[in-house]
Amino acid sequence: MNWDIVEGNWKQFKGKAKEQWGKLTDDSLDIIAGKRDQLSGKVQETYGISKDEAEKQIREFEDRNRDYKP
Repeated sequence: MNWDIVEGNWKQFKGKAKEQWGKLTDDSLDIIAGKRDQLSGKVQETYGISKDEAEKQIREFEDRNRDYKP
C-alpha cells in the first residue's frame, strides 16, 4: 500500500481505519491524516500494545486494503 496515496485520500481511508480500530476517535483520525507513523503511535497508545503489535496490525490492514480504490 502506498501511504502517499492513503494520505492524499485519507477521508476515504478513514472509514476503513475506523472499522479496523474502532476505539480511535474521529479527532484522532483527523490528526493522523494518513500518516503511517502517527497511526502506529495512536494505535499503540489507544490499545496499550507494543510497537511491534501495532506494526503487525497495520501490515494486516495494508494487506486487506491493498486493492482498495478510493
